[in-house]
Amino acid sequence: MDPILELINLFSNNDKKLFRHFLQRKNKRDDVKNIQLLNLIETDDIKGINKLYNSKKNNDAYHALRKRLQDSLLLFLSQKTFESNHSETYDALRLVVVGRFLLENDVVKTAFKCLDKAERLAEHLEQFNLLNELLLLKLQYAHLPGAEELETLNARFLHNQTNMLREAKLNMAYAFLRKELQEIHLKGKIVNLTNLMITTIRKYKISGQELMTYKSIYQILFIANEYASIQRNYSLIERYINRTDQFMRSQAYKSSYLFYHISIQYYLANFYLRQKDFAKSTSYLKEMMVLMTADDRYHTLFYLRHQLLFALNLYFTGFANDAIALLQKALSKANSRSKPEDIEDLRICLAMFLALCDDRGSLKQLSSLTRTDAWYEKQMGMLWTIRKNLMEILVQAQFSNIELAMSRLSSFRRRYRKYLIKTSEQSVLEFLKLIEKYLLKPDVVFNANYRQAVSDLANDAENNDIFSLSFVAWLMARMDKKSAYNTVLELIGKSYQM
Repeated sequence: MDPILELINLFSNNDKKLFRHFLQRKNKRDDVKNIQLLNLIETDDIKGINKLYNSKKNNDAYHALRKRLQDSLLLFLSQKTFESNHSETYDALRLVVVGRFLLENDVVKTAFKCLDKAERLAEHLEQFNLLNELLLLKLQYAHLPGAEELETLNARFLHNQTNMLREAKLNMAYAFLRKELQEIHLKGKIVNLTNLMITTIRKYKISGQELMTYKSIYQILFIANEYASIQRNYSLIERYINRTDQFMRSQAYKSSYLFYHISIQYYLANFYLRQKDFAKSTSYLKEMMVLMTADDRYHTLFYLRHQLLFALNLYFTGFANDAIALLQKALSKANSRSKPEDIEDLRICLAMFLALCDDRGSLKQLSSLTRTDAWYEKQMGMLWTIRKNLMEILVQAQFSNIELAMSRLSSFRRRYRKYLIKTSEQSVLEFLKLIEKYLLKPDVVFNANYRQAVSDLANDAENNDIFSLSFVAWLMARMDKKSAYNTVLELIGKSYQM
């Protein structure tokens, strides 16, 4: 997407009007073409350059104009963000800016009051970088009347440096784990999560106490959740979930950590969903919604993800129609500010819901997944993309588009066979063989060996995940001439009791 258009899409209609006024005030001459360029980009006019400049020699002028427009967008966005953000972090930052200005203009007493208030806020929020800047400012002006004792300031500054170093180590460890996770996602790297965590903690010399913060708990849960998703086994991260529960019970709620509170509730809800404890998952989702309603920004950020988990809980507890309606409503509320990944998750989930209920609307939903496999692999992960391709094969076969299903199967095998062999995903390759046999000869479902192979897949511990069971249910429904939805509910009921 055009980088300028990406920035414009962050604005509401009112913001766009304000930006135009901003440009008009900024323009010193009547022949400035930045507003014309803005209109052309918004309307996706690919021949816009010809309307701005007649000669091809003016390409340089066009690109210079684009750069100036992008700079103006960033300036407007920074001012708007600073003015409209009412979080305590921004309050502290404003006070530091004002304090610096007052000190530079010899309004000393009021300046130090501003900085004292900013320091209390920054300490409460654990904004160590901001505290560092603030304390350096106080040290710079420690010679003025009314300033604090130099030794007291030095002690606080050095203590904050220790906190900054601790946070830096945690951030480096998190970045390293995210990089390793990307290797697992895209290249099929085989990693033991527990060993990786221990090695990383030792590498960056992080103590157990340093891990017990909202931010570090959130970061660990993010990594653990992604790892469990790749392995299709959430029992692997149960120890991290238990630690999180203990930590959350021991802490008093702080509004300054609202983002981390909501994120942790989301990961807990997702863990219990994948463990098929739907009641507990729903309970966490209700708590999550209460937290989300406390701040519009976080309601917008988490709404689609929350609705997805809520719909999955409904669907796998027998309320298919309610789940489908919930996803359709969520999709209707998605807009340019919604994350593309969240929208794609809703679409593929809705396609799965409809397919298992034998609804041809699943074909329409699949057709809305228009991005390339390369984009899905990078943004959504290899596992997600593999599931999407398998679902396309199944749905096309389900509605008698056999040639198209065979074509998709051949393409899938060419693209992913080596990856699946490398990652020891034998169950996926076995599943693919069973689909191919069914496509070539539908009567094979009555063959005893075929039925036993499908039954073995259903009983395989590696396929105990709700999504894996949904795929197996499709094959079992072909054999038993039953509803795939009822079949998956039976499989999930059995696996949860086990």
